[in-house]
Amino acid sequence: MFSWWQRNRRRRNRQTPFPTGWRDHVEGNVPMFRHLKPDQQIELIGHIKVFLAEKHFEGCGGLELTDEMRVTIAAQACLLLMHRDTDYYARLKTILIYPSTYFGLSSENDQNSESRLGESWEAGVVVLAWDSVLHGTQNLHDGHNLVLHEFSHQLDQEDGVADGLPVLRLKGDSLIESRGRYAAWATVFTREFERLVEHSRRGKKTIMDHYGATHPAEFFAVATECFFEKAGQMKRTHPKLYAELKRYYHLDPAPWETHRYRTPRKAKADD
Repeated sequence: MFSWWQRNRRRRNRQTPFPTGWRDHVEGNVPMFRHLKPDQQIELIGHIKVFLAEKHFEGCGGLELTDEMRVTIAAQACLLLMHRDTDYYARLKTILIYPSTYFGLSSENDQNSESRLGESWEAGVVVLAWDSVLHGTQNLHDGHNLVLHEFSHQLDQEDGVADGLPVLRLKGDSLIESRGRYAAWATVFTREFERLVEHSRRGKKTIMDHYGATHPAEFFAVATECFFEKAGQMKRTHPKLYAELKRYYHLDPAPWETHRYRTPRKAKADD
């Protein structure tokens, strides 16, 4: 449960004015925003204000942080929190942003570094490459969105385990309803994960990136990207998976594909 103090603070944050420049960043860099209904846009902006007030952003590799970076990332992260009694990624404390591909150790016991675009740590950190963040917002139908991917990992990790099974129980659910949610999710996601593993093994083209076949946690993250960026295709070819994600995210992005997105202006890391 959220404390009275926390709820009150968040309510005040949501009521603070949203700078015009910040809204320009959302509309310019997150085209999905324009397909939300007016009340949904208001809700998302409220979430963004709370998120920015509670999370620490830090530039790495010489990157100088801008409001555009913070707002663009927050808007996409908060899109995953719509229509729920959210605790705003309670485990997450810090977002580290590099200008582009960065290098990190491949494992805790391995001294060899590898190039990365982003990662999500259970210790409360998300790491992102800014140029990849922008690419994900500009190429809207390729099924790749770094922010959605890494923040879906944060949702998955809320129960302390990265296993492709986020917290599904909703406020007010009975025990039977909660069990039903988990059973339906497990049935659909297990079948779809195994299907992607088999297609990947055979080299068969799929609408979801084969990276999702490496682990159930990656499958959930890849499926989330696809849900928002290839919604129509997913709904047609994976209807049960689409239905589970629609129920979880409380959004139906398939109709958005009937409208053309305007290509957002390309921002630079040193704006």
